Amino acid sequence: MSSLKIRPAQREDIAAIAAWNVAMAWETEQKRLDPQVLLRGVTAVLDEPRRGFYLVAERDGQAVGCLLVTYEWSDWRNGDLWWIQSVYVAPEARRGGVFRTLYGDVAQRAKQAGAVGLRLYVETENLRAQQTYRELGMAQCHYFMYEQML
Repeated sequence: MSSLKIRPAQREDIAAIAAWNVAMAWETEQKRLDPQVLLRGVTAVLDEPRRGFYLVAERDGQAVGCLLVTYEWSDWRNGDLWWIQSVYVAPEARRGGVFRTLYGDVAQRAKQAGAVGLRLYVETENLRAQQTYRELGMAQCHYFMYEQML
């Protein structure tokens, strides 16, 4: 298996990232997302780095996965928590260390930036992902998540 390269997303990645988000939403939640909204949303991150950043994993020059990092300020900790979101690994690259490599890169970047922690959310039924997160040293927290979409 060839090695993975992790790099910041570029404008040329916008269409692929948006398409991967469509696929991820369907695979994990059977939700259909609007591709045009996604294109604008991905572009907005690249246009405004304060929103976060995407990382892309490449194997042999081919993009095989990505994730988004966004920031949450914690007054309790006087620092930023980095949220890992929009994780996607192409089906042909799954179980090949793509997410683990992306996660390791994010953790290193977070430490260098002075972040105080990493967080992500996972579907309650996605037991494989939960096991992966535990193996990486993450722990299930005691919070429930609520939302009201506007």
